[in-house]
Amino acid sequence: MKGLLVVMLVIMGLCAFESLASDRRETRSRKLALPYPPLISPSVVFNQYGNSVVLPVQGNVYPQGFYYVPLNIGQPSKPYFLDLDTGSDLTWLQCDAPCIRCTKAPHPLYRPSKNMVICKDPICASLHPPDYKCENPEQCDYEVEYADGGSSLGVLVKDAFHLNLTNGIPFSPLLAMGCGYDQLPGASYHPLDGVLGLGRGKSSIVTQLYEQGLVRNVFGHCLNGQGGGFLFLGESFIDPSRLVWTPMSRDYNEHYSPGSAELILGGKSTGIKNLLVAFDSGSSYTYLSFQPYQALISWMIRDLIGKPLKEAADDRTLPFCWRGRKPFKTVREVRKYFRPIALSFSDGWRSKTQFEFLPESYLIISAKGNACLGILNGTEVGLQNFNIIGDISMQDKIVVYDNEKEVIGWGPSDCSRIPKFQSYVTL
Repeated sequence: MKGLLVVMLVIMGLCAFESLASDRRETRSRKLALPYPPLISPSVVFNQYGNSVVLPVQGNVYPQGFYYVPLNIGQPSKPYFLDLDTGSDLTWLQCDAPCIRCTKAPHPLYRPSKNMVICKDPICASLHPPDYKCENPEQCDYEVEYADGGSSLGVLVKDAFHLNLTNGIPFSPLLAMGCGYDQLPGASYHPLDGVLGLGRGKSSIVTQLYEQGLVRNVFGHCLNGQGGGFLFLGESFIDPSRLVWTPMSRDYNEHYSPGSAELILGGKSTGIKNLLVAFDSGSSYTYLSFQPYQALISWMIRDLIGKPLKEAADDRTLPFCWRGRKPFKTVREVRKYFRPIALSFSDGWRSKTQFEFLPESYLIISAKGNACLGILNGTEVGLQNFNIIGDISMQDKIVVYDNEKEVIGWGPSDCSRIPKFQSYVTL
């Protein structure tokens, strides 16, 4: 998990650095050393909101622990691996501005363009509290903090994102992103170049492409349980009649939340209701708050009585693991011992919708050949009352976030191949 869910976005006025090598987070602002000239977007005529961008996704839940998107950014264009995160808005790269603290990454640090985002820019304003006063009107400072304790500190710049539309037209829109020169890794640190923010805010890449008239304000992802998958931005080529849809909550509109849910175990109601749920692709695992988590564990322990599984206390891969008579190789070998779990939503529509967790959506097979539960205690990691549907539970499903209709849809899908653009995705 990158941080499960952004629980706080703090944009701070930054005072001058005493020295570029300073490691004090109290001294946060400085002029950037910016080597490249500003870029100009290519003059391509688009059919308004009639195009999509489809990007390959790499990674897995276990053993790698995250999914990421390869993107080419900058001028000249350079490759970067970005954490796929629907739980946060801001896209950022570790940045040589120079960098005060940067973590290990697969590529050299991003060198920023001279195209700074000024403090009065609407994107910058969307990240600030209403009463914020610019320390330096020529730049936009940011700090983003994640639920796992990680953070990124830097300034906003604009640079070219090199993309290809499904109609065959390459284009390189100028998009705002963070140049992160001071990173603190969280408990679930991912060794990547940065984060691809896909949240609902104005700084989100999806929102920026939409406001430039390039794509619709719709996107979706399909994460393959065997690793990889794809992400699409814009015009949905998914047959909507094949998906289950539920409205986004208006009470919790900072996140992709279907609102309150009821926990269903083995097809029966637990009576545990009003669970605040959010979809977060930045989280590898699914998290339940204390009460539903304890109910799940108690039910699961009872349900496994008499079955040829024993708790593997010596396996620390995840909090609960079970061993069989011999090591398991795949979840298919153990799925018959576990029953489905579901979250039932009834937020504003007459009929209830369920997000179902089959064993493949909540179990992994550890390196020791044990079956381990990929649903964790969210209260222990600081999520308070939030319940997170993470990557493990979205595997082998197409999940669509329609910000125009304010609905979320999902359904089983073959995520092993990028779909043909002329037809709907195979479900």
